[in-house]
Amino acid sequence: MLYNSTENNKEVVSAAQAIAQGISKDGGLFVPQELPKYTEETFKSLLGLSYNERAKIVFSDFLTDFTEEEIADCVDKAYTVEKFGSECPAPLVAKKYNGNEINIMELWHGPTCAFKDMALQILPHFLTKSLKKTYDGKTAVILVATSGDTGKAALEGFKDVDHTKMIVFYPEDGVSPMQKRQMNTQKGSNVNVCAIKGNFDDAQTGVKKIFTTDEIVELLHKNDMLFSSANSINWGRLLPQIVYYISAYCDLVNSKKINMGDKINIVVPTGNFGNILAAYYAYCMGMPVNKFICASNQNNVLTDFINTGVYDKNRQFYATASPSMDILVSSNLERLLYKFSGNNDELVAKWMNQLKTEGKYEVTDEVKKEITSKFFGGFCDDTNTKATIKELFDEEKYLCDTHTSVAINVYNQYVEKTGDKTPVVIASTASPYKFSHSVLEAVAPEAICDDEFTMVDELNKITGAEVPKPIAELKNLEVRFNNVTEADKMPEYVKNTLGI
Repeated sequence: MLYNSTENNKEVVSAAQAIAQGISKDGGLFVPQELPKYTEETFKSLLGLSYNERAKIVFSDFLTDFTEEEIADCVDKAYTVEKFGSECPAPLVAKKYNGNEINIMELWHGPTCAFKDMALQILPHFLTKSLKKTYDGKTAVILVATSGDTGKAALEGFKDVDHTKMIVFYPEDGVSPMQKRQMNTQKGSNVNVCAIKGNFDDAQTGVKKIFTTDEIVELLHKNDMLFSSANSINWGRLLPQIVYYISAYCDLVNSKKINMGDKINIVVPTGNFGNILAAYYAYCMGMPVNKFICASNQNNVLTDFINTGVYDKNRQFYATASPSMDILVSSNLERLLYKFSGNNDELVAKWMNQLKTEGKYEVTDEVKKEITSKFFGGFCDDTNTKATIKELFDEEKYLCDTHTSVAINVYNQYVEKTGDKTPVVIASTASPYKFSHSVLEAVAPEAICDDEFTMVDELNKITGAEVPKPIAELKNLEVRFNNVTEADKMPEYVKNTLGI
C-alpha cells in the first residue's frame, strides 16, 4: 500500500517512509491511497481472535512493506499483559446513564494511563523498523507537541530506543498537575521535555515550523539525522487506533450486544480529531456505523465546524477541566477533508493556507453535506462535565475522567435531540486519577486540597476506584528536568538538546 500527501497527492511514499518521515515535505499529512475493504465474512473471521491477533491482521493490510514477522514482533512487544494488565488492552465496560445503555471502551490501562498508550507503545517499533527500511543509519529526531497525554505516552514509549531522540513541548499552564509530573519525572537518556508559554496550538504550530525550516532540516541532514513525529499527524500513530474500534465491534458481537452487521454509534471526546478519524477509517473499511458523535469541551471549534461548515479558530481559548481537548487547531481534520473532497489536494492546501493566514476557512456545500450526514457535534462545559461525573458515579458507582465525562454528556445530548438509541461505544481516554482535582471536586468537593497525591488518596477512599500502579508510583519520583519557558529560546534549545 502506498501513501499520498493531503496537500500534494503527487508525492507517493511507502508505509515505512510515511512513518519514518512523519509529515510530508510540503506540510501535508500522509494518507493511504486506498483503504482495505472488510466484508462481513472478514469480521466473522476476527471474532474468535485475541486483540493482538486482530491487530496483526489490520496492520498487515496497511503496512504491506513490512513482513509478517516484523508486524508480529511489533504487536507482541507493544501489547503485553505486563504493560496493559490483561490480554485485552481495550476492554468494554457496560453501564447505564440516564436510562441509556452505554458501552465504555477503556483505553487507559497502559503504562501512562491514557489512550495514547494504545498507539505510542507500538509506534517506536514501527519507527525503528521503518528507519532501517528507508533511512538506514540515521537517527530520528522526534518533536512532539502535547496538550497532556501524548507527551507522557510518547516519552514512555520512546525512552532509550536506539536511533531516536525526543523533545516534548507542552503548554506550561495548559496541562494537569498529574500530567506535568508524569512528563517531568520521565526516565530515559534520549528524551527531554520543554514547557512553553502559550497553549497547545502554539506548541503545535512551533513544531510544524521547526519541521519545515530548511536551515534546521539541513543541519540535521549533515549530522545524519531526520525529523519525525509521534503526534497523530504521523500515520503510525493513527493506524493503531483503527484497530481498537474494529476489535470493539467484534467484542460487542461476541457478547451478544449486537448481531453481526448491526450498526453502532461511536462517541469520542476529541480536540485534534485523530481518535474519531480512526473510527471513521474503520467505517470506511466496512465496520457498520450509524453516527460518529464528536464531543468537545468549551473549546468547541469542532462542534461549530460540523454544524456550519466554517472552521474558525479566531475565538477565545479556554483552559478547561479536560485539558487534552483544549485545542483550536485540529490537525487531523485535514485528512477527513481530503477524503470528503474527493482527494482534492489543491482544495485542501487552500483551506489549510487560509487557516494559517486568516484563521478560518469554509468548506464547500458538498463537503459540508458529507460531514453532517455522518457526524454529530456537541460540547460540554466544565460545570456539566463535573455534574456528569457525579451522576454516573451515583447511578453506577463508576468513576470516569473529565474527557470521558464530556463524551457521555454529549452522547446524552444526542439521544435527547434525535431519539437514536443505536448501540453505542464511548471512548474513555484517561484514568480519572490523571485529573484527580476535577474528579474529586465533582464527587466530593469538600475533600479538595492543594496536594495532588493527597487528592488521589482521598478519591480512592471515597470511591473505591483502584489507583493505577503508574500513578501510585509517581509519589516516589523526583522531578528531573528544568522547564524552558521562553518560546523564543525553542530553536536554540532544540539544537543544544541534539548536541549539534
